[in-house]
Amino acid sequence: MNEPPLSPTDPVQLALDRTPARVLVGRAGSCYPTSTWLKLREDHAAARDAVQAEVDLVTSFGTDRVTRYGLFDARTRARSKTEYLERPHLGRRLDDESRVLIQEKCPVGVELQVLIGDGLSATAVAVQAPALLDRLISTAADRGWSCGRPFLVHHCRVGVMNDVGDLLGPAVVVLMIGERPGLATAESLSAYMAYRPRAGHTDANRNLVSNIHARGVAINEAAARIVHLAQQFHRVGRSGIDVRESLAPSGMHSGT
Repeated sequence: MNEPPLSPTDPVQLALDRTPARVLVGRAGSCYPTSTWLKLREDHAAARDAVQAEVDLVTSFGTDRVTRYGLFDARTRARSKTEYLERPHLGRRLDDESRVLIQEKCPVGVELQVLIGDGLSATAVAVQAPALLDRLISTAADRGWSCGRPFLVHHCRVGVMNDVGDLLGPAVVVLMIGERPGLATAESLSAYMAYRPRAGHTDANRNLVSNIHARGVAINEAAARIVHLAQQFHRVGRSGIDVRESLAPSGMHSGT
């Protein structure tokens, strides 16, 4: 017999509306109900696919966007996805060919340099990064900031920001990177930020806007927070644990 639908004011329904976690789903004997078990298997498969997939610039960002921004591919010293997963330190350094390519294609000393890293979720990059890139570039232009040529780093870890800082000397680096997928979503993106990153910097020198996805931080809100943090970096001359994210001024989170 099917259970009657829950009222929107029912405490159980209110709890379910607040979290994507598998709570209050009932059971069949000692196991999940079949529908819950099948959804769990589906979400687990999506998470595995997100980790193993590779990002293709044209497929994920579209030909028009690739042409408009001059997007190009760079790589770390991890030569395969398997090596990237098994030897994380290789994903923190650009390979020699990419170092040369970046120096040839990108301006030095800009106020904002955006890069994209596949990280642990190619799915997150494909779903979230294109619109966030558009928003960041347009907002930077509105503020009169000089903005570097964005590029995609394959098999990327967060530490690659240090290499980019050493090569190009930008004031602020923003790395949009796919987060480790979970069973709630495989589409969550993070934006790591650093003021004048260089060799030896650690996570203590960086700030983070995380959980950028449909049920988390919206694109416009993420862009507003990133830009506001960049303004803070410029003002105090540093980033990291000494810089607390302050609330953006009224109106910055709107789409205007």
